[in-house]
Amino acid sequence: MLALKSGLVGCCLLLLTSLSLASPAYHLQVVTSDQQILLNLPLNEQEDWCLVWNHSVAGFAVKDCFFIKAGQWILNSSHQPDFAAGLGHTLGRGVQLSDGEGGYLIQNMAVKISGNQMVLRVGSLAVNHRFDYRQKIISLGELAAGQRVTLKLIRN
Repeated sequence: MLALKSGLVGCCLLLLTSLSLASPAYHLQVVTSDQQILLNLPLNEQEDWCLVWNHSVAGFAVKDCFFIKAGQWILNSSHQPDFAAGLGHTLGRGVQLSDGEGGYLIQNMAVKISGNQMVLRVGSLAVNHRFDYRQKIISLGELAAGQRVTLKLIRN
């Protein structure tokens, strides 16, 4: 019986180890207009990541968070300290809540990103478009300030 238990534990540990070392199901690529890949971030289903930037007029940070569900890139939430130019809540698109600090958090947006890609004009370093990804900040402004890039979700 002991041999069976230790064999079962070993089997489960091996399975968990192989799952944690397995290749991610997707990659989020940042691609320039001449098809140069500037960034390639591995992602898994249901894994959250955010695009953050400083509003070009008001200067505060705006944070849009995404995940993948059944192969579809989804905008899940947006945090906006103010409804400045170009920001706000659209009725029927998520639930608007107070962030407790005078700003707004819009949750459960469930907005599909068309074609699993979006075009972004990366702002200056003052705007500092950046990814909040796996507890790291990755600056797009440092990679491509002023450039037009495409963010693409690629399935492996």
